[in-house]
Amino acid sequence: MIDLYTWTTPNGHKVHIMLEEIGLEYTAHPINIGKGDQFGEDFLKISPNNKIPAMVDQDGPNGKPYAMFESGAMLIYLAEKTGRLLPEDTVKRHDVMQWLMFQMASVGPMLGQAHHFNRYAPEKIEYAVKRYENEANRIYGVMDRRLAEHKFLAGNDYSIADIATWPWLRSAETQGVNIDDYPNVRRWFEMIGDRDNVKAGLRVLQDHKTDLTDNEAFENMFGNKQYEKR
Repeated sequence: MIDLYTWTTPNGHKVHIMLEEIGLEYTAHPINIGKGDQFGEDFLKISPNNKIPAMVDQDGPNGKPYAMFESGAMLIYLAEKTGRLLPEDTVKRHDVMQWLMFQMASVGPMLGQAHHFNRYAPEKIEYAVKRYENEANRIYGVMDRRLAEHKFLAGNDYSIADIATWPWLRSAETQGVNIDDYPNVRRWFEMIGDRDNVKAGLRVLQDHKTDLTDNEAFENMFGNKQYEKR
């Protein structure tokens, strides 16, 4: 039913986990971002921003195939399609949407930058490292305070907000974060990581890796390749 074009990144894992949680039939098609598959003409028809994941629901609205890009939008679409993991109650629904937007606007971009400047930047830029590590720790603090009062990010029910956020916290150390400093986040992280469907989502394409010691891969992901006019 779902053709998923993806790779083993936090944004890819979001949708892998979601599809396992809701039980929809899907096929995962690897888009090797180290080899530059994301710049291919066919993929750009589905994902004009040349980012993974993207998908085609072969049984979309009005029974017709429907293509989507942007992982947050995909989570909302899949939740609405199945009536799962996004409440119908207005207040609870908006609670979920707020924390989903928090992931998309803060967790992903800022933790991703902390990870990049700590692990992949070709030169050590102390200002960048400190800025993004500080922001990463601030974000963990926001979540820790929230999770001190709630079982899950959006309240007492597991939702797409948790699914969107959890994969980004798997690399706390390279974000300059000691997760033990945030006990409520640690409790939440371990609880979600124990879910069978989360484990299944992490196994999707698990043998597919990006070797960033390879110059071509580094260029495709962080170099000028992505800025070419298309």
